[in-house]
Amino acid sequence: MPGPRYFSGFGNECATEAAAGALPVGQNAPQRSALGLYTEQLSGSPFTAPRATNRRTWTYRIRPSVTHKPFARIANGMLRSTPFSEVETTPNQLRWDPLPIPDKPTDFIDGLTTLAGNGSVETHSGVAIHIYAANQSMTDRFFYSADGELLIVPQLGALTLHTELGLLELTPGEIGVVPRGIKFRAVLPGGPGRGYICENHGASFRLPDLGPIGANGLANPRDFLTPAASYEDREGDFQIVAKFQGNLWAAKIDHSPLDVVAWHGNYAPCKYDLARFNCINTVSFDHPDPSIYTVLTSPSEIPGTANVDFAIFPPRWMVAEHTFRPPWFHRNFMNEFMGLIYGEYDAKAEGFVPGGASLHNCMSGHGPDAETFARASTAELKPVYLKDTLAFMFETRFVCKPTKFAMETAARQHEYYTCWQNLKKHFPGR
Repeated sequence: MPGPRYFSGFGNECATEAAAGALPVGQNAPQRSALGLYTEQLSGSPFTAPRATNRRTWTYRIRPSVTHKPFARIANGMLRSTPFSEVETTPNQLRWDPLPIPDKPTDFIDGLTTLAGNGSVETHSGVAIHIYAANQSMTDRFFYSADGELLIVPQLGALTLHTELGLLELTPGEIGVVPRGIKFRAVLPGGPGRGYICENHGASFRLPDLGPIGANGLANPRDFLTPAASYEDREGDFQIVAKFQGNLWAAKIDHSPLDVVAWHGNYAPCKYDLARFNCINTVSFDHPDPSIYTVLTSPSEIPGTANVDFAIFPPRWMVAEHTFRPPWFHRNFMNEFMGLIYGEYDAKAEGFVPGGASLHNCMSGHGPDAETFARASTAELKPVYLKDTLAFMFETRFVCKPTKFAMETAARQHEYYTCWQNLKKHFPGR
């Protein structure tokens, strides 16, 4: 009988084998592993990290990871990393149309384009924000980032990640998290694909504390799914591409590195269906802060100040009385990169479309456009269900510095600022 395809629970200790007897019993590294496999530990945290935050997985694989040829630098393409200093960072509000699907054959690696980022891969802080746009599956190429974990948000087309520890099958409306250092190849089962990536250089993503909310709400740990072991036993001419210290490096290998037959531990990829998020909202008055929509957080050394939060704005009821219901006009200490997976965002009447993005940095004013403000200011405040919408936000403590491409691409909406220019004075004076 086949085993489960996924295990339930965020960060849980899992044990899984794709061949009977591959997992050792009672110890991690016996003198000789079963089935002629090699034992290899993958540590995603310092060895002495507290038990609650210690991340490691023991793998039992056909060959150890060291059997590749030496890495050599290859072109970074449109991928960028710290320091993000190609162009001056503007305080202006920025917005982009969706990046087009390439015309020529392009896989996940070659289809990576960096829009913005901050912090430092050297000091394990900040993020890089990428868009992937691809039309070709990865067959004999494999990828990993040593610089950070990858939070992948598909927007167009299905994406299947064949990872060292099993398969993650993602569709728009789901997310995948691939920890730092775990190799994978990206397959497009239904044709071209596009989506967003937050490369988190800081502390690993975890579920946010609930505080006064209590024991329940937001994302439930059991809804995060970790893949069961699934291995490739293929030989041939393959390539491993590593993102290391901000650059791409490639090495030849004569077999698939996705050859883990069994593993146990808590450092593993996972997926989550955003439709399972349990929204907490106001039932009296005033629009609540976006922090109540946080799915995952990467905390910083400063309590209450996240390296990056991942928040979503899904279908939900709006019932607040005597309230301006869309997000109000605001200026933030935190910096907001937003994307739209499908539908319409309730704070914008036009211009912010699925696959597009916006960036509002520290203390730059933003909020509803003039048309949305006029409509929401006069709307009948009966209960309304926002449906067919899914937006998200990467909110980070450091200013997101756009890349040269982001500032010069034809996808940038240079007239974005005009959406607020028709906000008129209504104060009558004395």
